Amino acid sequence: MDINERAQKAVELKTMGGYNCSQAVTAVLADQTSLTEEQLKQVSAGFCAGMGNLEATCGAIIGAGMIAGLKTEGKGTLPVARKIQETFKDRCGAIKCKDLKTMTDGKPLCPCEECVRNAVLIYGEIMGL
Repeated sequence: MDINERAQKAVELKTMGGYNCSQAVTAVLADQTSLTEEQLKQVSAGFCAGMGNLEATCGAIIGAGMIAGLKTEGKGTLPVARKIQETFKDRCGAIKCKDLKTMTDGKPLCPCEECVRNAVLIYGEIMGL
């Protein structure tokens, strides 16, 4: 599955229910780690609605950062996570869930589905998928 197909699958997981933003991202990138999709779904369960429902950092970014940490085995992860966040902010306009969901002209700055799509695509670009 290429990165665009992964991004689309993540959107579908988020849309159909049963997966929050962080879970949708980690699920489609599970093969980048030694963990199963189910294990990643459990680990990322609390990172929805902006870092545990606090409207802080977007769960999709957190999911991509988790996978990056597992992929790099924690070595050199910080610059990768920073690049994910910076690129996400450039594309989506913010990194905090509250800001991403702020309504302007009747629509959010960046809907959850687009946050999920962008987090997967950005991970793929940065990690060379």
